Amino acid sequence: MILLMPVAIVVIAAILWDVFETVVLPRRVDRRLRPSRYLFRLMWYPVRSVAQKLAQTSSREVLLGTFGPLSVLLLFVFWAAGLIFGFALLQWSFGHDLAVGGHHGDFGTAMYMSGSTFVTLGLGDVTPTSGAARSVTAIEAAVGFGFLALVIGYLPVLYQSFSRRELNISLLDARAGSPPTAGEMLRRYGGTTGDWREAEQLLLDWERWSADLLESHISYPLLALFRSQHDHQSWLSALTAMLDFSALILACERDGRLRRPAELAFAMSRHAVVDLTQNFARELSDPEPPRLTPLDADRLKPILRARGFDSLDDQAAWQRLSAFRAMYEPYANSLATFFLMPLPRWTPDANQIDDWQTSDRGTVLPTRA
Repeated sequence: MILLMPVAIVVIAAILWDVFETVVLPRRVDRRLRPSRYLFRLMWYPVRSVAQKLAQTSSREVLLGTFGPLSVLLLFVFWAAGLIFGFALLQWSFGHDLAVGGHHGDFGTAMYMSGSTFVTLGLGDVTPTSGAARSVTAIEAAVGFGFLALVIGYLPVLYQSFSRRELNISLLDARAGSPPTAGEMLRRYGGTTGDWREAEQLLLDWERWSADLLESHISYPLLALFRSQHDHQSWLSALTAMLDFSALILACERDGRLRRPAELAFAMSRHAVVDLTQNFARELSDPEPPRLTPLDADRLKPILRARGFDSLDDQAAWQRLSAFRAMYEPYANSLATFFLMPLPRWTPDANQIDDWQTSDRGTVLPTRA
């Protein structure tokens, strides 16, 4: 049984290193051979397949919204079970060094001993009878205590990042519609007076939001699975809408008052969508059909003219906008396909209302003129 010792050490080391990379290490890990990565794929693809077959959007969102938090708990269970198994295998590799009721224990006894030691239960009904077994028991108790401390510390960090992300997404509801669109954002900002101070502040805020999204979702990839509170909202639709809005300004604005904040917001948002696509190892794919439909383009033209922008009838403006779209739409569409998060349109539907305008009785509050 001494040959089991290297196997046990490899199992324990692999789990502990995976815990370190997932919980402690604040950077992207490119290594493919990770237990948590395989567990995620084992859980996600069946759930994703079932969700695709659900006809009702609300049922699909309930399933996918439950999966994110549940996958975190299952990951903790997987790590704990792996460590318990590894230490039990290590105890068993020493031979019959565990005594229970005056008799030598079998592998089941080693598993029971490992489990009770890992959670620091310590009933004392199984005792190690050699120095090596006692050392392993002490080491496992320390590892179990440290693991529980990491889990307790990890959850608040995860949910604080989630809350911080959702705050700006909720604020976008009254600024860009539900779901958010670049056309509606442009309509609600600036007006006919050309006062773009609020739009400039919005772009600056979302530059920081995109940077925070990039940092948190690279450090804690499971956050990408956490869905927003409303079916019309998602971190991906918000990020894409801001990219659309920034691209529209960069392609069509004439006087350049918003160019610098739009450039910064676009650069940071594109950085986020590209790195997240690479982090989840997704292949690029263009939206089919194209997101900017002829109907959306026709709806954007009067809004652009009212704001003093170049219309999309201008061939140069259209080419500039197409060039900007090509820089991020394949990445956003790849993430949308993987996470089953629909991308927003460029303009809202004719009868679309904001989430804040609805009540629990299904009535609609007066809309803004």
